[in-house]
Amino acid sequence: MRILYDASRLMSRADRSAPTGVDRVCLAYAEWLLSRPDVTVIPVRGRKGRLVAVKGDWFRRFILDLRTRWNGAENASGDPAHEARLLAALTASTRPAASVISPPPEPVPARPAAKSRVFKQFFRSRHVAALPSADLYLNVGHTTLHDPAALHELETMGVERVVLIHDLIPVTHPEFCRPGDGDKHHDRVANTLRHASRIIVNSAYTGDELRAFASCEGLPQPPVHVAHLGLEPAFVAGEAVATTRPYFVHVGTIEARKNLAFLLALWRRLEERMGPDAPSLVLVGRYGWENEAVLDHLERSPNLRGLVHQASDVSDVLLTRLMRGARAVLAPSSVEGFDLPAVEARAMGVPLIASDIPPHRELTPDATLIDPLDGPGWIAAVELATRTAPKASTAYAAPDWPGHFDIVAQAIGLPAVSPLAGAPKGL
Repeated sequence: MRILYDASRLMSRADRSAPTGVDRVCLAYAEWLLSRPDVTVIPVRGRKGRLVAVKGDWFRRFILDLRTRWNGAENASGDPAHEARLLAALTASTRPAASVISPPPEPVPARPAAKSRVFKQFFRSRHVAALPSADLYLNVGHTTLHDPAALHELETMGVERVVLIHDLIPVTHPEFCRPGDGDKHHDRVANTLRHASRIIVNSAYTGDELRAFASCEGLPQPPVHVAHLGLEPAFVAGEAVATTRPYFVHVGTIEARKNLAFLLALWRRLEERMGPDAPSLVLVGRYGWENEAVLDHLERSPNLRGLVHQASDVSDVLLTRLMRGARAVLAPSSVEGFDLPAVEARAMGVPLIASDIPPHRELTPDATLIDPLDGPGWIAAVELATRTAPKASTAYAAPDWPGHFDIVAQAIGLPAVSPLAGAPKGL
């Protein structure tokens, strides 16, 4: 099978030392396709409303490089000294005088002084040549979809179109997103429903939201396949950060829908109630949209000083050690489509305290689930976990990539297990 794989998002992430959840999915799909000798992979990217082919030999090296850097095999941290300060703060016998916090991102200049590595990647494609013939187009990164031209052209060519929709949050909860993101994502989802042959979703909840959107908008409903996302190899039992003082971890972009201002208000109350026995909190994630309230807490609250820490970029190696050593991973989000860190925590056997929302009920039913606005309930759960280390259920069956790709293979007409052995074709 000849598959056009949309690599637009991965190419735009070339300079990142730490991936987002969607980035991980895009990389996993690229590796899966390249591993199958019964698939010829044709990497493409979007350019001005159409798709252009990316040089195959370069793409193969690019994927190998991303895996190496995102696995932490190289020095994946943007600031190794920052990681060292974070570990020193957590392992100190007494509460440090100051928190360890990544500086907020600098404003993006209107005209970068030099071409970045990301910019240069866009010259690794053939701008003029027509797309090679193919059987199927696969898009798992939401890129290119806001403009219907590429999907429409593929439909006209008789190429099957398969799209993975991660969530509908910008449409259903635009208040948590950048201005304009709701309209843009509305177009992505509507174009997908109009022109995709079939759609993959990461949870039954996302599938329900997609069908509700299609019904409300009067749009076609292609076949929808629910395939829970798999986990990276690092997110299994292993070495943990050892500390004398208990700590908790939140993993995810610092943005409004993650409910972190609420969480930090709880931490201030915990500090007032527990004094020197109050646990530490580590926020692992990049600064996102509408993070001012979180920054105000981190930078100005004397109650949180030396108690709450934040790190924007850490390698998978350190991230998993931090999660394993925590009393619990916290996931107080107001809304999610899948919530990969919550699933990763349970896969590692780490206790999880999470908001009582549909994706958590679907994916982590044995976690401690609390309404995302129930302040007293959250305080009681964290205080109990601080004083008595909780034990997570060992019966959790984590979703995995082989299971995910079995569903995808069936959906697109490939054998669940590749019938051949040998090196990947097509690059």
